[in-house]
Amino acid sequence: MSTRNYGRSSERMEDHLIENETSFYVKAEQYWKDIPPTVDGMLGGYGSISSIDINGSKKFLQKFLGEGKGKTRPGCALDCGAGIGRITKRLLLPLFRTVDLVDVTQEFLDKARSYLGEEGKRVENYFCCGLQDFQPQPDRYDVIWIQWVIGHLTDDHLEQFLRRCRSALRPEGLIVVKDNVAYEGVVPDEVDSSVCRDLSLLRRIVARAGLSIIHQEQQQNFPEEIYQVHILALR
Repeated sequence: MSTRNYGRSSERMEDHLIENETSFYVKAEQYWKDIPPTVDGMLGGYGSISSIDINGSKKFLQKFLGEGKGKTRPGCALDCGAGIGRITKRLLLPLFRTVDLVDVTQEFLDKARSYLGEEGKRVENYFCCGLQDFQPQPDRYDVIWIQWVIGHLTDDHLEQFLRRCRSALRPEGLIVVKDNVAYEGVVPDEVDSSVCRDLSLLRRIVARAGLSIIHQEQQQNFPEEIYQVHILALR
């Protein structure tokens, strides 16, 4: 999770980021390899906000879960950029029968197996892969949860990944993106090799992926010094 807010930038991602796409991804992988496999590590030193984050996510997600027309079934969920399984443990496993995790850092996934405890038996797959390369199984997931990780994808790779996620949804399935949002343009973070996009750019990428935003909220009660965080439900 990148929390640093460097202010405003009107730069487009393509203008500053992709001098070397390979380097962009390699630097991010190296950054996370040096981060301790703890909740505080996953949250960039802001471990204290974990409960606020989870509670906000749960209220958001429960609007869509249930039986009947338009409702998302509590079958199988995918946790993207899962880290040690913080979201899987506290949000997804309590609501879904089974969960898969995908993360680029093997050490985090290894830690998840112990961190998740007894309930971790309901995790079916641990995928070690960057999302730019990850191919989710078609028609498998009721919810695909993507939190604090889209900044590690280029615009094109994010669009392509969202397209693959769309194909991976079951009927009435849902993609949820929860992430930092810039006030204007694209703000790069050289420390963890990521970017923060504004909402207008994010909406354009979502539309190009053939998806619609069916609901959107801003996470409340986070510290003022970090980015605003928005939650988007996509179908």
